[in-house]
Parts: sequence; structure tokens; C-alpha cells
Amino acid sequence: MKFDQKAFLDGVERVLHAEYACDLKTAGKFELYNAVSRAVMEEIFTDWNNEKNSPRRRCGYFSAEFLMGRAIYSNLMNLGILDEVGAALASVGEDVKQFEEVEDAALGNGGLGRLAACYLESAASKDIALDGYGIRYRYGLFRQTFVDGYQHEEGDDWLRWGDPWSVRVDRDAVLVRFADQTVKAVPYDMPVFGYKNGVVNTLRLWQSEPVQAFDFASFNEMKGEVKATENFNATKITDVLYPNDNTMVGKILRLRQQYFMVSASLQDIVRKFKASGKSLRQLPEKWCFQLNDTHPVIAIPELLRILQTEGLSFDEAFEVCHACFNFTNHTIMAEALEKWDALALSDLLPDVYEQILACQRRLEGDGLDPNCFYIVRDNVIHMANLAIYVASHVNGVAEIHTNILKTQTFKNWYERFPEKFVNITNGITPRRWLLLNNPALARLADKKIGAGWHTELSELKKLTPYLDEMLPEFKRIRRENKEKLAAYIRAHEGVDLSADFIFDVQVKRLHEYKRQMLNALSVLYFYFGIKDGCVTDFPPTAFLFGAKAAPGYYMAKAVIKFINEIARLVNNDPDVADRMKVVFLQNYNVSYAEKIVCAADISEQISLAGMEASGTSNMKFMLNGTVTLGTMDGANVEICEEAGRENNYIFGATVEEVAAVKQYYCPREQVEGAPRLKRALETLVDGTLHDEQGMLRKLYDSMISGYEPDRYLVLYDFADYVRVKEQLLREFGTDAYYRKSLVNMANVGKFSADRSVTEYAKLIWKLK
Repeated sequence: MKFDQKAFLDGVERVLHAEYACDLKTAGKFELYNAVSRAVMEEIFTDWNNEKNSPRRRCGYFSAEFLMGRAIYSNLMNLGILDEVGAALASVGEDVKQFEEVEDAALGNGGLGRLAACYLESAASKDIALDGYGIRYRYGLFRQTFVDGYQHEEGDDWLRWGDPWSVRVDRDAVLVRFADQTVKAVPYDMPVFGYKNGVVNTLRLWQSEPVQAFDFASFNEMKGEVKATENFNATKITDVLYPNDNTMVGKILRLRQQYFMVSASLQDIVRKFKASGKSLRQLPEKWCFQLNDTHPVIAIPELLRILQTEGLSFDEAFEVCHACFNFTNHTIMAEALEKWDALALSDLLPDVYEQILACQRRLEGDGLDPNCFYIVRDNVIHMANLAIYVASHVNGVAEIHTNILKTQTFKNWYERFPEKFVNITNGITPRRWLLLNNPALARLADKKIGAGWHTELSELKKLTPYLDEMLPEFKRIRRENKEKLAAYIRAHEGVDLSADFIFDVQVKRLHEYKRQMLNALSVLYFYFGIKDGCVTDFPPTAFLFGAKAAPGYYMAKAVIKFINEIARLVNNDPDVADRMKVVFLQNYNVSYAEKIVCAADISEQISLAGMEASGTSNMKFMLNGTVTLGTMDGANVEICEEAGRENNYIFGATVEEVAAVKQYYCPREQVEGAPRLKRALETLVDGTLHDEQGMLRKLYDSMISGYEPDRYLVLYDFADYVRVKEQLLREFGTDAYYRKSLVNMANVGKFSADRSVTEYAKLIWKLK
């Protein structure tokens, strides 16, 4: 994008005049942010419109989450005008950094939504015709605070700053019909900019609204409250990302959300395709669809329904769906492989349910063993099975994950349909996760090898001959990043950290299998060791956690309480003030992550082997030159293949060992032989830690005496974890440690989302 400073400032002034009745001299931060964004949007209209009307084949990426984060800096960077906009604002006495307070678009829960965001950006950067389809939630996941150490959820009103990067498109609104209500779906289009290539793809997010917002006749008859209730029921469909589904009401609302998203998207796509004059039998010539996990799988029966209403037979519609749909699996956990109660779904979506039953009948007609192959069984609809049966391709997201899908989770399906299964290891966009968030390190790489890595991350391999000479500058950059993060934590968390401390970081979604519990117990293990005098050489370390627990996930919230109580204990003890700090970072999000991944000394990736499909935070830390402390799980396996196991710190049971251990495992015996571990664990129940709600007692029971105690082998892996962690802490600060860090950065090329989406385009989507 060509940049003319005067024309740009004139555009900003024009928006300020029209939208806010002010000018550059009187505009506040909110008005200026929106005006700058809108002025840029004016300039990219032609490129965006050309791509929207392009005749080439496209892929629709259907996802319940798109964790886009703050848009302004990444958009300006990809357009190649970030520095120019900064200079233009400086010329009128404004600082572009003031927009760091702008709200994140937190329309995602974690890795799933951030992956979707990275893929959209990478596809545009690689000129791949990929458009996202999702929901424009009024409130993101939630804003997290802590009250007496317990997680407290507040509404995440991400729209309070406005949404200048989106455009409402009323002309494309459609009606979505449930058995008990009809709502209007209104799309908001967000441009997705490729990196300095003029490509602008689209993320289309749907907002639910009442068909008729105001009924004069009802109001005139004093029945306004009835209409208000109807309107509320319509808008609440897109009010909140992931409503609590511990009740049937919550489950049905989630089902409404999922159907709303896919029905609106498919109606829109089919309507526009019909306008081209082609037969809907030719839809696969123009479109394919990627289902990002099981949330959007209901798109399959919905497209079957739509196509048959347009005159296709079921068999014809099925072949179109088979050619169009592809399915990404993100988990092996049975509880996360979405299932629906058949009666509930049939009550809400009877026509869609008929299509699911038709798929079941077709499956039975194929002569497959009904004990192994089914979509509906015992009044339960298995959405993953539906996706595998109908879709052209099924992919896992890391080599180890895909192998588990083939040999365990979907073994029977793989043996029957081996040609469907492929692996595409996840990736991250290098633009946001190094170029934008760690500019000093990016400049160092540019200085040594040029800027080719910006769009071809494997080019970082060329750093290898320069690693030793890069060490002094790399250390300086890491130190500066730690000082910036410490200042941010001081301002936002009220905790003083020294950049002299090791920053040991575990930031990700809070789930028992990710084993934040393992890390927390190790903190107490070291703490009591220092207090007892048996640990005398512990290097000053700050243990940083960041995670949100789903509002209905009791045990995950108990882990948060545990860690916050550990922080209270450690941070208020003057005996360890110069050796340890513990901080649970509130409201962890994309913008917080940008500050963390460039400042971390240790990347904790400690899930139980076989449970993490891939992970992407491990890739972000690796890209920024951070060593991994982790298990051989998810993409950690491939990180070790690329950078060398000797350049990371690996511990714990392997996938094969986990299966064997669970045959005989007794966690109580594990603790009895380890007095320091036992002492750390018993803080959950011995009164050391405060817990008015009794959560810690239940956490203790889940580890020792509950149903399937210590399900994720926290206590089993503990000794090996501590051993390797102590080795890492001893090595920290040496040239050997920093060289390992740079070796990881130089070998991160495989984990670019550019590579991932290029593989999708070639192997699955068949896009040119």
C-alpha cells in the first residue's frame, strides 16, 4: 500500500469530522483509534472488493472461535505502513503506542481460535483464497479477575472501543430457522491483510438479531414485554462465547450458536453461487469447507438439507457434501468429541435431524459393522463420526496426534477409510509472533540474513553460522524484553519482579491435562526446600502463570485458586523474597502473550504425553528463542526433531509408557515415598493455604482418592520433572543455555502457519 502522509491525515480528519464532530486537535484516544482505522479501510477497498469478487476457487474456514487479538498494529504492519502511520501521528503530536489500550477481539478460548486467526493471516500472505466464517459474539470469553484467589468472570465488552475494522453488510442478511424461533443473521466483514502483497481475504462474523426489532401493533396493545422477550431470545444466541453447558439450557444454546453460524454461512454461499447460473452440483468447483473441530460439523446435514430443498436428490447432495467438506480434529479426549442428545437436537432442528438419520441409513447400507461404525447410537449423535464419514479428508494437527487418531481414537475409521487421513502440523504466523512482538530480535535476524524469513520462516536456518556471535546481542534483547514485561506486570498485577530472575512461564488454557498442577507443586517443593535449608543454591526464579478456566470447569478453577494461594504464601515470605516469586497473570490474552513470549526464559509445555494434540504456544516461544521444558507430547516431539532434543529439556512418561502405567498406578504409593512432594500436596488440606469454598480439598481428592485418581499422572511424572527442571535452572545464564535458545529459533521454520496453510491448500483444499 502506497502511503501519502498528507492524504492519510486528511482522511483521519475527514472521519473525525463526520463521525465524532471533532478534529485532530480535540480528538480523544477512542476517536483517534477509530478514525485512523477507518482512514486505512478507505484505502484498501479496491483490493478487498477485487478479492471478494474473484472467480477463483475458495475455502470457507468454519470455526466457533477466531482469537484475532488487537488488529491495528498487525494490520498496519502487513500493509507495510506501521512506521509511516506512527510518523504521521507524531507529526501532529500523537503517539501510535497509545492504541495498546485498545480491547482485544477475544472471540476465542485459546489455541483453537488463535490457530484460526494465524491461518487466515498466513493464507492471505501466501495468496491462498481462504475466508473465515464464525460468530460475532457481543462478549468474548470473559474478562478474568481474581477475588480472594478465586477466578471471577466479568463481561468482556470488546466492542466498547468500537469495531472500525468491520463492515456491517445488511444486504447479505439471511434468516435462520429453528423449530421454536426464526432469527436474522447479519454479517460483519473483517478484512484479513496479506503481508505486503495487496491480498485482502475476509473473515465474516454473523450477529443474531430479531427479525422484527419493534412491533408497533404489539406495543399499541401493551404487549411490549412479549416482544422484548422474543428480541432477547434472538440476540442472546450471539451474546457470549461458549455459554456454560453444565445444564441442558446451556447445551441447547450452544447448539443454537453452532447451527446459526453454519446455516447463515451456507445460505449465503449457496445463494451467491446460484446467482452465477451454475448447477449446485458444481458447488465443489467453487467452494470447499474446513470444519475446525466438531463445533461446526452440523454444517454437513445443513448443507444436505439446503441442497435437497434446491432440487437435488439425497445421493446427489451427499456427493456434493463429500467433495466440499473436510474435518480437522483437535483432540483425543472423549468428552471433547462433541455429542448431542438426539431428542434435544430433533426437537430444535427436526429437518436437520432427518438428514443425520439419512446419513446413518446410508452408512448402514454400506455394510459396515454397526458396532464399530455409527453416527447415531443409543439416542446419541456422534458429530466426529458424522464428519469422518462424509468428509473427504480428516486431519490431525501434529505427527504424534495424527498417529493416535489412526491407531486409537478413530482406529476403525482409519482402517476402513485410510485415504481420508492426513497430518498437517499446526503453525503460527511469524509476522505477529516475532516481527511485531519482538522487533529488536527481528532486526537482529534481518541484519544477519536479510528479511526473507518474514514470508519463508525456514530461512532462519541461515542464522546457524552466526549463533555464537549473536549471543551478546540476544542476551541484551532478552534482558530488555524482561524489563518491559516486569514493568507491565508491576503496573497491572502489583507485583515487583526483577529482570535478574529467571522467567519460568506457563501460559495456556487451564485444563487438568495441561498440568499446571505439576508446575504448582514443584513451586512448593522448591519453596519448602529453601525454607528447610536442604536447597541452598536455588537461582532467583519468577514462576509466571497465565490461563483462564471455563466458567463451568470446577477443577480447573480449583487449580487457579491453588496457584494464587501459593503466590500469596511465597510472595509474602521475606525469607525467600530474593529467590522466588509467583504471579498468576490476570486476563491472559493475545496482547499479554505478545509481551510474554519474547521475555520468557523457560517455556513450560508439560501436558501428559498423548493428550495435547499439538499446542501452538510452544511454537511462539521457540520462535522467540526460548527453550522448551516439556514432555514428548504434541508438537514438542517435532520441536525436538527440528532443534534437537539436546537443545531442550524433556522429561516424563511417553505415550506408550502412559498406557502401561495406568494399568497398575496408585498415586498414594507415589506420594508416600516422596516426603517433600507429600508435604507440597498436603498443603491442599492441612490449613497452610486459605480456601473458604473447599475447592482445594476436592483438588486433593482428585489427586489421591477420587474416581480415577491423578488421571493425568501429575504425581507419577513429578520426580523426573523436578530433576530436569533443576538441570535447566543450573544451566540458565550460561552461553550453552543461550546457544540452545538460539538453536531453537534457527530451526523453527517448520512451525510457520505459512507452511501449514500451504499444505492444506495443496493436500486438502486443492486450491491453486
